[in-house]
Amino acid sequence: MSLFSLLFLNSFVSVMLIVNVVFVSAQCQSDQRQLLLQLESSFSYNQTSSGKLVPVKWNQSTDCCSWDGVSCDGGGHVIGLDLNSRSISSSIDDSSSLFLLQRLQWLNLAYNEFKLAFPTAFDKLENLSYLNLSYAGFEGQIPIEISRLTRLVTLDLSVSSLLGRSLKLEKPNLEMLVQNLTRLRFLYLDGVNISATVNEWCKALLPLTELQELSMSRCYLSGPIHSSLSNLRSLSVIRLDNNNLSASVPQFFTEFENLTSLRLSATGLRSFPNFPLNASLRTLALSGTNYGGQVPESIGNLEQLTRIELGSCNFSGAIPKTMKKLTQLVYLDFSFNRFSGPIPSFSSARNLIYLSLGYNQLNGAIHSTDWSSLSKLEIVGLGNNKLRGTIPPALFCIPSLQRLLLSQNQFKGNLSDLHGRASSLLYDLDLSSNKLQGQFPMSLFELRGLKFLSLSSNNFSGLIPMRALQNLKNLSSLDLSYNSLSIDATDTNVSSLSFPNITTLKLTSCNLTEFPDFLIYQSRLSYLDLSNNQIQGKIPNWIWKVRSLRYLNLSQNFLVKFERSLENIISSLNVLDLHGNRLQGKIEILPSNATYLDYSNNNFNSVLPAQIGDFLQFAYFFSVSGNNFNGSIPKSICCSLYLRVLDMSDNYLSGPIPKCLTQMSASLGVLNLRGNNLSGIISDTFPESCKLQTLDLNQNRLEGKVVDIGNNQISGSFPCHLKNISKLRVLVLRSNKFNGSIHCHKNNTGWPMLQIVDLASNNFSGKLHQKCLATWKGMQVFENEDQSKVKDIQFQFLEFYPNHYQDAITVTIKGLEWELVKILTVFTTIDISCNNFEGPIPEVIGTFKELYGLNFSHNAFTGSMPSFLGNLRQLESLDLSSNYLSGEIPLQLVNLNFLSFLNVSNNKLVGQIPTGTQLQSFSKASFENNPGLYGPPLTVKCVNASRPKNDSPSDSETGSIIEWNLLSVEIGLIFGLGIIIVPLIYWKRWRIWYFERIHRALSRFFPSLSRETKKHGRRANRNERRRL
Repeated sequence: MSLFSLLFLNSFVSVMLIVNVVFVSAQCQSDQRQLLLQLESSFSYNQTSSGKLVPVKWNQSTDCCSWDGVSCDGGGHVIGLDLNSRSISSSIDDSSSLFLLQRLQWLNLAYNEFKLAFPTAFDKLENLSYLNLSYAGFEGQIPIEISRLTRLVTLDLSVSSLLGRSLKLEKPNLEMLVQNLTRLRFLYLDGVNISATVNEWCKALLPLTELQELSMSRCYLSGPIHSSLSNLRSLSVIRLDNNNLSASVPQFFTEFENLTSLRLSATGLRSFPNFPLNASLRTLALSGTNYGGQVPESIGNLEQLTRIELGSCNFSGAIPKTMKKLTQLVYLDFSFNRFSGPIPSFSSARNLIYLSLGYNQLNGAIHSTDWSSLSKLEIVGLGNNKLRGTIPPALFCIPSLQRLLLSQNQFKGNLSDLHGRASSLLYDLDLSSNKLQGQFPMSLFELRGLKFLSLSSNNFSGLIPMRALQNLKNLSSLDLSYNSLSIDATDTNVSSLSFPNITTLKLTSCNLTEFPDFLIYQSRLSYLDLSNNQIQGKIPNWIWKVRSLRYLNLSQNFLVKFERSLENIISSLNVLDLHGNRLQGKIEILPSNATYLDYSNNNFNSVLPAQIGDFLQFAYFFSVSGNNFNGSIPKSICCSLYLRVLDMSDNYLSGPIPKCLTQMSASLGVLNLRGNNLSGIISDTFPESCKLQTLDLNQNRLEGKVVDIGNNQISGSFPCHLKNISKLRVLVLRSNKFNGSIHCHKNNTGWPMLQIVDLASNNFSGKLHQKCLATWKGMQVFENEDQSKVKDIQFQFLEFYPNHYQDAITVTIKGLEWELVKILTVFTTIDISCNNFEGPIPEVIGTFKELYGLNFSHNAFTGSMPSFLGNLRQLESLDLSSNYLSGEIPLQLVNLNFLSFLNVSNNKLVGQIPTGTQLQSFSKASFENNPGLYGPPLTVKCVNASRPKNDSPSDSETGSIIEWNLLSVEIGLIFGLGIIIVPLIYWKRWRIWYFERIHRALSRFFPSLSRETKKHGRRANRNERRRL
């Protein structure tokens, strides 16, 4: 029996003792009988109710006190009426005979479907001590008359908003409702809209000094919990789930001596309480809160605990070792946290039935627990952790085991032979995404109770005959994808009728060569994935006739055609993926109800049907990229009102882009038309509700004023009309004919998610505005960013749907072109090279601390090389070459530890290159053509050069600047030397006169030189005469 059942039974017994209901075989009073028959005749029932229809049918020939649901006292008066769960759908008004049964002490109308109006005549039943109207179907304001039932001990007015019904407490409010109900011990108001602040709802409960059970989940309460609640010392059950109680868990809760159940899930509470020794708590449910930090060791003080729920609480650190003290545990859920370290031993919890530790960061082996001692264990969830080692064979042998979930870990080794040892009750086994290896354990096919089996993404090998599935008569879902298996589907001697009725079959990468025949007779098949196999030939016609089929993936095979035309085929497919085959000819008629259609990377070579849009009425995703489609884009495509992704890239489509496509951007998230022969001018207007995240028109022949992802012939100004695309992450206008400034005067919000900007090879000019660049928040550091959750840019076109559109792009970085098939959200780069930008580099660039690449080369930037570039610690590529930057290279560049490409050549930099850093590891080509720059890796050691007075080029200069001052010095030097040297060579008298004057001048300073030369004077003169 569950804990909830025990608590309910305890409450029921308590109520029975309080009201002293005596069940005796008394003769029913005639007036009581008549009132009951009138009540029965007023009832009508919902024949379509999902619950079991149990109408009230009282036998008039028997005593009314013996009727089902009726209880009488010794005098034959009706004092108890239980009509719960009867699917009654009529109304009860104030004139109903129900309110004439004035001796009633116990009334239960729960779980019915009464008409909306809440009756107000309950005050006539003044003897009521038990009133249960939970989930009875009533709506609106709870009447004040209930507050007059002063003998009430139990009041249950709970309601479910999921059924579209709502109750509220406004007039009366909570205080007015309970102020006179001082005998209440059990109060249940789950789902009632109380909308009260902390002081109101806590203080309203003060009169209920005998209250033992309080349940007010989903009541729109706000916190923090007021200390006045500490006066209700008799509380044994507190349930306040799903309210906004953001604050700490009150410590006084732990001081309630009788408290056995505390449920505060999804309340936003923080600060986990410390529990005293010998606490009486048996149920602790705190899932979905914001505690964080570590679970305190005092959790081990709750030795009476049978149920603990701490899922999704953001806990971290190790699971406390004191958990081993909780020997009475039956249910434990620590899933969806950040627990790390090994799993502690649970061997002492011999009564454990449910164990969930999935979606954490737990590591190590799982052998610390003696699994054979947990004979009552039914569910084990350890998936999505970092657990390693082998899987203990004893885990499979727990006799009561029903579900074993170990996926997304690092378990390795072989699975032992389970023949005759595994639990016969096991129906769900998930070992996917581990490192298990060896021969496929065929003994798994002996587990006849299996309904769900997933062994995908391991290293199992071997040949599996398809007939092995016949043993698993209850099998509903099978996933053997991504192993080294080969599945033999060629055995034709096995009757297809002997296979189980499978709903989900995933056999990706299983070396299948043909379609398994048994699928023809699968009447319940809804999900079929045979992708990435070696299936050749035609797509069989029977596959479209499986009425239950909703998902079909035949991608990455060798299919060449459809067996028959799809005309007049009624298919219920929602997802059809045929990409990566060899399908050819014209595209077949599409499934009219499909939401996902992928025909990409085939050999279709026809025009797109003119009415293709009529078959995309419900489509969210449509791709025909990488084919040979020709002709124009049909205008009917704009009739696809739900389309979020449209990819027609890499075909031979021609003609203009339909204007209606830009208007579809209010719903369209991805429009990819790159690599076609499209031409003409497309509209430059986008609706204010534009939701485009990817617009790719690369490699076409488009003209006009519109953003393009490069390599077109587009001219005009910067496309400021894209300001409405607030989620823009990638903007590439490379190699076009854009001109003018990139500043958008009316764009105050900018693009806060922008991370890749490529404006290279255009004619943009002007200064970079600080205000404009400051809106690019995606390139700045966010302190709360969790680097462990790095993702790639993808478009999730359907919420809660696994498929997504994967963005890809070509970028130029480090002087090379790179094709990014996945764009990480942390990858940021700016390339505005080969334009005419001028002025200083804006300071805001120094805040772009997420930048990986920065290319400002081949522009006209002036001023000094900014020191704030040293703040860009993630920078790997920096190119500032071919500008007019002056001054010294800032020392702060030594902070760029990841810098692997640098080019500052062809500027006017001076001074020494900072030494002792990685800057010396770059080639001299990175620094050359800076006339005042010296030091390694340059061979110039020192240059005494003064800085130019004017750093800015004149407006008329478009090429190299001629330094006339330097040139005049050089010309003067050459001319002066020529005047002296030329006569010495060709005029003898001048030569003799010159050397004599030089000799005399030297003799004055060096007398010894004069004496030495006289000794050789005659010899020299004789030699001179001989030459003459």
